[in-house]
Amino acid sequence: MMRLSVGAALVATALAASGPSAAQTRTRPAPLATVESVQLSASVERGKQIVPLGPGTELKEGDRVNTGARSKLVLKLAEGSTVKLGEKASLFFDKAKVRDDGVFDAALFVAEGAFRFTTDALGKLSGKREVTIAVNNVTAGIRGTDLWGKSTQESDIICLIEGSIEVTPPGERPFTLDQRFSFYALEGNLSKPVATVPIDKFREWAAETEQEPGRGVATRSGKWKVSLAAVKSGAAFEAYNALRRAGYPAEIVPEKAGEARVYGVRIAGFESEKDAKSVVDALKGQGELAKHQYKVGM
Repeated sequence: MMRLSVGAALVATALAASGPSAAQTRTRPAPLATVESVQLSASVERGKQIVPLGPGTELKEGDRVNTGARSKLVLKLAEGSTVKLGEKASLFFDKAKVRDDGVFDAALFVAEGAFRFTTDALGKLSGKREVTIAVNNVTAGIRGTDLWGKSTQESDIICLIEGSIEVTPPGERPFTLDQRFSFYALEGNLSKPVATVPIDKFREWAAETEQEPGRGVATRSGKWKVSLAAVKSGAAFEAYNALRRAGYPAEIVPEKAGEARVYGVRIAGFESEKDAKSVVDALKGQGELAKHQYKVGM
């Protein structure tokens, strides 16, 4: 896990708080993908670093996003599509770029877990994307659609919700799914016939990628936070590093206590008091993190 020095952590915190300058806003290209919300905790593998994911984190080609137990994630892609990940999922941005002709060209690989891909509802960006999603061994070509899929040790599933997709099983010819709630499953090396999922079963599948209010959901507009009391720098950065190793996007907050410089640690952006308290309950059951005193507030 990446460890920051005191100075580096303070600089990172200041940059996050201040946001980009007007000049940066005019010239900086849009990120290929951005975290919209996260049900903690989740992380991204970037080279040799493992970085906790929080709302607003920007992703790029080569990143591998992972969610933990009870964790769920919502990503917004550069061309407006939304990707949702369920718990214990792993998504690799094998290729993601905006070409010179303005087309968003991406290849996503779901190694594990459930996902949902939904294109822009208003169709404003129709024709400006070329996206393929590989669910472990099965590949789906996207044509402005809504689909759900999941990869486990037992099977790989792709289910069409709306639109159409071109499905390519390993070693087989591609075929088209264009009927709502039709799905294809690869069980081991065996292709199962295309079938229609019963609506009750589909609701179970869809729930796997939907975030659960009150269970640690943080968003870009969330006002609630979990804080540790301001302490001397050594203890603060010990807690900061431990939280980030566990996948929580902790921040350092410099404060003054009389003439002394002290440091607070916080995890911000929770949608509700219940979401923040849910994370505190989880932290109290996690080894060295349980020894700290946490408070919830706005």
